[in-house]
Amino acid sequence: MFYLSNGVAMDIKQVLASNIKLHRKMLGLSQSKLAEQINSSTNYIAMIELGRKFPSAPMIEKIAGALRIDSYKLFSVKTNTITSVDTLYKCILSDIEEIIRQRLSELDVDCAG
Repeated sequence: MFYLSNGVAMDIKQVLASNIKLHRKMLGLSQSKLAEQINSSTNYIAMIELGRKFPSAPMIEKIAGALRIDSYKLFSVKTNTITSVDTLYKCILSDIEEIIRQRLSELDVDCAG
């Protein structure tokens, strides 16, 4: 059992479930999109987020990778603003890189035509 600062007790499944859901929503991912990224089912993600299933170590690594965080952060019991900002920053950089790649790709096509 983990005890939060307000005295609420959470077991490891609840901590993991809460953190997966939090980070998934911060990235704007649906359960189905996360499931797709880790080659799993939406139902499995839902069961994890409800605390009814506990993923294997390799699956935790896949989930953490898809959520762009270190796997140990999925077991953190305190909300860390710096982690949230860091995750947001990584997402924004990734989106910017993708937009730049697309624009450069369009320029190559236009120049070749």
